[in-house]
Amino acid sequence: MATEIKAPTFPESVAEGSVAAWHKKPGDSVERDELIVEIETDKVVLEVLAPEAGVLSETLVEEGDTVESEQVLGRIGEGEAKGGKASAESGDKQDAKAEKSSDAKADKPAAGGGEKHEVKAPTFPESIQEGTVASWNKQVGEAVKRDEVLAEIETDKVVLEVVAPADGALVEIKAEEGSQVESEAVLGIFAEGAGGEADTAADVEPAASADDGASDEQVGDKILAPAARKLVAEHDLDVSKIEGTGKGGRILKEDVQRAVKEGSAAKSAKASTGSTKATAPAPAVEGERPEKRVPMSRLRQTIAKRLVQAQQTAAMLTTYNEVDMGAVMELRAQYKDTFVKTHDVKLGFMGFFVKAASEALKRFPDVNASIDGTDIVYHGYQDIGVAVSTDRGLVVPVLRDTDSMKIADVEKGIVDFGKRARDGKLGIDEMQGGTFTITNGGIFGSLMSTPIINPPQTAILGMHKIQERPMAVNGKVEIRPMMYLAVSYDHRMIDGKDAVQFLVTIKELLEDPARLLLDI
Repeated sequence: MATEIKAPTFPESVAEGSVAAWHKKPGDSVERDELIVEIETDKVVLEVLAPEAGVLSETLVEEGDTVESEQVLGRIGEGEAKGGKASAESGDKQDAKAEKSSDAKADKPAAGGGEKHEVKAPTFPESIQEGTVASWNKQVGEAVKRDEVLAEIETDKVVLEVVAPADGALVEIKAEEGSQVESEAVLGIFAEGAGGEADTAADVEPAASADDGASDEQVGDKILAPAARKLVAEHDLDVSKIEGTGKGGRILKEDVQRAVKEGSAAKSAKASTGSTKATAPAPAVEGERPEKRVPMSRLRQTIAKRLVQAQQTAAMLTTYNEVDMGAVMELRAQYKDTFVKTHDVKLGFMGFFVKAASEALKRFPDVNASIDGTDIVYHGYQDIGVAVSTDRGLVVPVLRDTDSMKIADVEKGIVDFGKRARDGKLGIDEMQGGTFTITNGGIFGSLMSTPIINPPQTAILGMHKIQERPMAVNGKVEIRPMMYLAVSYDHRMIDGKDAVQFLVTIKELLEDPARLLLDI
């Protein structure tokens, strides 16, 4: 009996999707929960998994077709996959091999001399569908202490750590670096006990675990593991020049990595062209011209997607002004030592800007609102996000209820956010929400820029470098420490008059900080 393959149930805000890619063709065998097809909506890409094991008998929609929620995409039936008897015999041989391997492992004492555990990915929040294995901090057979970090999972918002459940060693890695994993997916096998006694990489058959059932491939007289095959293709290597260290001379991922590092498997010029046709010689260039290609991280992909989305959906305009920072700088110089002794944190500029923005947001509620579809959501509180630059990309942790915070509390919160952001320790809940955002390009030397709105917010404030400039003050020319300010706003929600007056309010509060205390 055929089993229907249906599109997922789309959220209420998603009306339809398009078939992005079929990962199986009619006649291909599929395992239960194996990825068959991807549906791309205007917000996310949804994966459709096989409801049962069997053979993909037919596909009812083609790539690029538009589909609706729970629409039938194809059917899975019982029967033999392409290749008929030969495939079945091949499968029997693989089963026998696997059974023989498992019997051998059963006779062998448990790796590490103790109980084995599955190393699983953390439980992801509802807003995160999957993550990427960013790095393995421990290798197979390496001794590990309880609660020591084994691997890091990078999501589109935070980096999650996977720790060892006990003292022992890794027996097997099932999800290689760079692979996509879902919530609570099995990443590897861990054995309690001392390290060094765990199964070596050669003892554990890695083909199925590393590539979800992908089989070895023979190129000439060389046999490549799936992970090795992928690396060979990425680096365009000559397989015949790679020495395999696996069973029977099998080329493993480590062999390819070694060849890449040594540069011993590069294709010759003639082989790489794939043609004997003469071509014009390349111009001679002196010196090295290195290039490096790396996949974009999930965080960077999310940043790119959200920034492009903001520019495509918002009617974004920017208004500029400048503020004389002399009064704030004098206040800092007068009280900086006392402030550090009292609050154990330095008095910076951001505390003043956050408090000034909080007051301005109270006076201009449209700037503090957000757009949800065709609705406007007015927030009766001020949650201000502060952009923090890290090696992995830009993150925006949120300070809650800034109107009731003191300047010392703001400074402590920002210092804490910055440290934990660089260490990848920020929680997802700390970066969600927010009614307004402040970004400071001045710390990198930016004199003026146009910040991009952080959806669904409707405005963002950009701070810049403080630079001394000649200014006319009471009919005289004086050298003053000036900063350009920029407010980008969504014109669908905020009128130009309100945006300009909002920025002027911030300017006035900063040029006379006493107004922050007097609430005037």
